[in-house]
Amino acid sequence: MSFWLSHPLFLPSVIVGITIILWATSLLPEFITALLFFTAAMIAKIAPPEVIFGGFASSAFWLVFSGFVLGIAIRKTGLADRAARALSAKMTGSWPQMVASVVLLSYALAFVMPSNMGRIALLMPIVAAMAARAGINEGTRAWYGLALAVGFGTFQLSATILPANVPNLVMSGAAEGSYGIHLNYLPYLLLHTPVLGILKGAILIGLICWLFPGKPQAMREALPSTPMSRDERRLAWLLAVVLTLWVTESWHGIGPAWTGLAAAFVTLLPRIGFISGDEFSSGVNIRTCIYVAGILGLAITVTQTGIGSAVGEALLHVMPLDAERPFTSFLALTGITTALNFIMTANGVPALFTTLAQSFSDATSFPLLSVIMIQVLGYSTPLLPYQASPIVVAMALGKVPARAGMLLCLALALVSYLLLLPLDYAWFKVLGKL
Repeated sequence: MSFWLSHPLFLPSVIVGITIILWATSLLPEFITALLFFTAAMIAKIAPPEVIFGGFASSAFWLVFSGFVLGIAIRKTGLADRAARALSAKMTGSWPQMVASVVLLSYALAFVMPSNMGRIALLMPIVAAMAARAGINEGTRAWYGLALAVGFGTFQLSATILPANVPNLVMSGAAEGSYGIHLNYLPYLLLHTPVLGILKGAILIGLICWLFPGKPQAMREALPSTPMSRDERRLAWLLAVVLTLWVTESWHGIGPAWTGLAAAFVTLLPRIGFISGDEFSSGVNIRTCIYVAGILGLAITVTQTGIGSAVGEALLHVMPLDAERPFTSFLALTGITTALNFIMTANGVPALFTTLAQSFSDATSFPLLSVIMIQVLGYSTPLLPYQASPIVVAMALGKVPARAGMLLCLALALVSYLLLLPLDYAWFKVLGKL
């Protein structure tokens, strides 16, 4: 016992473990658990402050913050209602059609907009206005379904598009830095889209319609469209500039977070902007910002303290990796990713898994690139919402209770592992990747 107590990873593991349990069970509000993690980690000195509070320096945190600010402006100026009116007539004919339209819109936007958080910030006020026009009120199960359609459609399906989410970029950087492997857009798209994009999207639509039933009201005859106000036009131009900069990030090198932060700054300027200080203080959900910073800080802490490496090495020795049983090895590698997702969350998993990929490749005789690609199913299918910060943000913006998010997470994960995992394995075989 004394050996374990004196081990350098004992205290960090206890703090990380308690934090994960509290997030998974919702025994405390999520932001309070994040504050508890910051407090305990600093008192115990398990890592330097710049590591523990590294989430506040993350681009994901500032995308969440700027997304809240832009969302307030989109709603206040009436731009959300205008976009909702344009979409409602074609997207609210039935509940399956409405859910499918939101999921497809979330997925389609990922092809042109590189940031999960940015897409959620843009879509949530529009979907909320569209739901209100169809008679679906906030706080109802139907509304929870639509909000989750945005979060899950944005995060889980965008994993099939290489530059469309943070874990993909982490994996790409780790593969290039560790092995000199450069991932290409079209081969990546072909490998993942049929199963993890199209089929998973269809399953997501079906589960939402089943778990969160709704009945949109027939749309009344559309009112004549009124001309855009001056503020609407100005905000529309600002959003067009932001979207253009997001899409062309590879050309100018300015990250989506800093483009969004600049837009939020303009939005808040006196006389020039769109929202007041009171509207900012009441509209920006600081609770969610702290929660996201906590998730990101925990992932960084797990990596920097060596907890992640220790767990990865332990899994390497206990999982059934065998060159003679390729499907079992494929299942085991997905299981390793799923296990790592509990302690490192989706953003942190690829950094560790990719560095261990050569060992996994040697044990299974799978090509190295294929081993790296296998992890996508695991990190894009969280078992609990906290493992994917974009889903957390969508739930916060839509005021979705933790229980509803957990229900859809577990249901989609169950179907994905029972149905999609064998199909994913078969598709890898068809393409000659295994």
